[in-house]
Amino acid sequence: MDKQATKAAQTIIHDNDERILVVKRDLLFAQDAWQGLRSVDLSHYQAVVDSSAEFHWRSAMEEDPTYKQIIPYMIFEYQHTYFLMERKSTACEQRLKSKLSLGIGGHVRQEDMSGRTIFDWARREFHEEVSYQGKLDIEPLGVLNDDSNSVGQVHVGFILMLHGNSPDIAIKSEHKQGMLYTGEALTLCIDRMESWSQIVWQHIQSIKK
Repeated sequence: MDKQATKAAQTIIHDNDERILVVKRDLLFAQDAWQGLRSVDLSHYQAVVDSSAEFHWRSAMEEDPTYKQIIPYMIFEYQHTYFLMERKSTACEQRLKSKLSLGIGGHVRQEDMSGRTIFDWARREFHEEVSYQGKLDIEPLGVLNDDSNSVGQVHVGFILMLHGNSPDIAIKSEHKQGMLYTGEALTLCIDRMESWSQIVWQHIQSIKK
């Protein structure tokens, strides 16, 4: 491929790509990374992100496990029911297509970070993903690391429980459908959930006991 064609190809990639927040794995996890969701002090990890943040093309980061993409991952709860969504078969992350997800969230861009915390990033992402007009109380649950599959190997989740005061919540474009489920109903469909949602739901059940 000549230089002009190469430049054109790169432009196409960049036009459909975005620079996202990542942190080197060995800086985020000073010791060996754990498997699963751990209740930790999010302020410590916020400080690590603030001091070690890098921004790279998402397409490159999806194939580079030396970096972790930082994902605010929010669980919406209303009176002991939880919002569960089904991803479209055309979802941006094809490795998760048609899976059920408890998590509302996504990548953080550079313009999202100025003077803001993980809670601010989460609120922005929440309102990008769903339609909701009620109030929210945010409860941090911890940090989720799942190296058991190719998606988890390049992502890390900052897990937040969002307690709402209204059941009027609806999906936007990234998902096929979504509705509030009781805990009993969620347990019955856990095998269809993406791995992060399975881990989070098992954690929620364990802390409720």
